[in-house]
Amino acid sequence: MTVQDENARSGINPDVYYDPYFEQQAVKVLPGEFFVTGKDMMIVSVVGSCVCVCIRDRLKELGGMCHFIVPDRFLDSAVSSIGAIHYAGHAMEMLTNQLIKMGSQRRDLVAKVFGASNWIKTSDAKQLCEMNAHFVLHYLQQESIQVASQDLLQPYPSKLYFFPRTGKVLVKRLHKLNNTTLLDRESEYLERLVDMDLSGPMELFN
Repeated sequence: MTVQDENARSGINPDVYYDPYFEQQAVKVLPGEFFVTGKDMMIVSVVGSCVCVCIRDRLKELGGMCHFIVPDRFLDSAVSSIGAIHYAGHAMEMLTNQLIKMGSQRRDLVAKVFGASNWIKTSDAKQLCEMNAHFVLHYLQQESIQVASQDLLQPYPSKLYFFPRTGKVLVKRLHKLNNTTLLDRESEYLERLVDMDLSGPMELFN
């Protein structure tokens, strides 16, 4: 994790750019990444089968986003759900822990959730999306984080614009994709997860 000027993003340095339409700085969050900031800027992501969670401290002008998926191998009921918690729960913990590190109290966090779109239109993809949607809502309930709004299981991917200082999220539905970038990113992310070793000890922090 890299921390710079109260901003945090997993794995690499933040890809900060200037958005001329919104006339402010922005950062992109890709599958498997998170970003937290206390600055007046915008967090952007495109979400398909994955889930994006935007969390904001309702008392402080800071918030963040994480982008994750529960790997499809956990659709097999023979596989323990602890594996799903290890992947997706870790992404959520990285986001909330960074907010707490920056001064938030867990009781003051409010979430908005997006994604789990069955845009690939197959039965396996539909089942995966339903599992992702169920997981994120159950996880937030277990962590006593209020869900202010949700936009899950839509038939199309979405582009999200999250403004942490206000908590506002703009959603642009992508009815037509001009290239395979979204599918390639989600596929590559899933391949990385499948290659990870689950044999070691795991801890769940409540």
